[in-house]
Amino acid sequence: MSDLALEFGGDLLVGPTGDLLLADGSTLTEQRVLRRLLTNPGDYIWQITYGAGLGQFVGLPGVGASVAGVSRAQMLLESGVSVSPAPVVNALVQEDGTVTLSIKYADASSGGTSTLTFSL
Repeated sequence: MSDLALEFGGDLLVGPTGDLLLADGSTLTEQRVLRRLLTNPGDYIWQITYGAGLGQFVGLPGVGASVAGVSRAQMLLESGVSVSPAPVVNALVQEDGTVTLSIKYADASSGGTSTLTFSL
């Protein structure tokens, strides 16, 4: 199954021929994981419980374990993320309040391991 390629917070991507670029496989899974983790619950009106809302943790003290736990639980709701082995999420909180997430998970479609790292 394919979907439109989209960077979270950005615009649709254009392919080399000028058509809209499609995402599938592990790229699609990564795209969906980022969307789920960065979407606030209640923002997606057709499914109000969708999303981890990780942005709400920015600047709060001692949130590393909370961010990791919420991220892990939300990732298990994505069909493209394999339940076994469970995703491994590490959250590092910087002095300025920035949270850097490093997530290692098994892609359900390919069986390969993927790593996703981003900062909030």
